[in-house]
Amino acid sequence: MSDRALFVVRAGALTTVQDRGRPGHAHLGVPRSGALDGPAAALANRLVGNLPESAVLETTLNGCALRPRSTVTVAVTGAPCPVAVDGRPASWAAPVHVPAGALLTVGAALSGVRSYVAVSGGVTVEPVLGSRSTDLLSGLGPPPLTDGAILPLGSPTPLPTLVDTAPQPAPPAELLLRVTLGPRNDWFTPEAVRDFTTRTFRVSSASNRIGLRTEGPALERRLKGELPSEGMVLGAVQVPPDGRPVVFLADHPTTGGYPVIGVVRAPDLPAAAQAVPGTPVRFLAVRRR
Repeated sequence: MSDRALFVVRAGALTTVQDRGRPGHAHLGVPRSGALDGPAAALANRLVGNLPESAVLETTLNGCALRPRSTVTVAVTGAPCPVAVDGRPASWAAPVHVPAGALLTVGAALSGVRSYVAVSGGVTVEPVLGSRSTDLLSGLGPPPLTDGAILPLGSPTPLPTLVDTAPQPAPPAELLLRVTLGPRNDWFTPEAVRDFTTRTFRVSSASNRIGLRTEGPALERRLKGELPSEGMVLGAVQVPPDGRPVVFLADHPTTGGYPVIGVVRAPDLPAAAQAVPGTPVRFLAVRRR
């Protein structure tokens, strides 16, 4: 077996392989998937000189531990967390040299939810429909990491590392999501629509890569009938029978039968990936562009 590989010593709560996803297959029932915090994943690749489409690791809350079989350059971005090489503290959000056989430890998030680990050469598991991303809803792509797994790595590219460190936005203390109302906001009472855009919700602990679930005021429907299944897009805010909005994230279903009260602007979704349970959420109505 090639020495360009990572041995997974500790997989963590949920660590998956992610890249920029597999858009364009919704007609086949396949979600986009991909890194939830795209800018953080892209920065990690830049810091190690990878191509933008290279696959990285996305950790959830408590990090992971990895042992490369060859010397690699690593960068950890996204949720701030302690980083160590063989027990010695290393830099977060900066290139880190990891010798062959050394133990890279990515610790628990100090704030936020998801950290991104880029390794020079990228993770080169077999692509499915043009992407190496793990999709938790459809099951496409590699399974979530397990202890003892071995991940192949590509050869480092000749691209120069253009940055040696870079600022990142802090995980949100309050999540402000700009939303365009519709297409089914008319299924809700005027009071419910007003509550949606003026009241404060909170991030639920039931949130995952499929959707950010909220707790707070229940939105009352004006129409009580059933809605035929229709297409769902990234950022759609679906309201299930309990009345609590759900913001669809990267692994969202491609169709759904609950009414969508609005759609969150795509640039606001990376912050949703880093919002811990209990974070206040406000939806700000904006006009269609």
